[in-house]
Amino acid sequence: MAERDRVYGVTELAAEFDLTPQALRYYEEKGLLAPQRAGGRRVFTYRDRARLMLILKFRRVGFSLEQIAEYLAHYRSGRPSAGQYRDGLRKIRARLVELERMRSEISEVILELEAMEADAERRLTACMHDDARQPDDPPPDDPRADCSKPEATKPGVKRCCAE
Repeated sequence: MAERDRVYGVTELAAEFDLTPQALRYYEEKGLLAPQRAGGRRVFTYRDRARLMLILKFRRVGFSLEQIAEYLAHYRSGRPSAGQYRDGLRKIRARLVELERMRSEISEVILELEAMEADAERRLTACMHDDARQPDDPPPDDPRADCSKPEATKPGVKRCCAE
């Protein structure tokens, strides 16, 4: 039997792509797959398998099921169309713009977190130095060690340690 003539059962196709049979049913409910019936059971063709590969590829790179459905509406196995490629390019470019924006935002957040980390380390180091410790001060490993000093509890004065 030629590869193109082969049919796949739900369990077989699901296992091949590390999916659950419910995932295949979900894609079917959304109109992305249309298996045939053979003796009361659903079977998937070579074309269905190719569509599933496209669905999973697009899902992996972040396309919505609606976007995938739009793309697949143009898809004709063995007969690519200019409309299909235009639609695909439009979706790919829009996703790239979105991901570039996200990368920029993530870079900004990383820089902010690194600055916060450096500030927290600096404050921790300052709290741990207790050169001017008085005999009645709490022990240095007590989190309130430097915060019990009168100047650290005045309103408007920044505290270096949590109470």
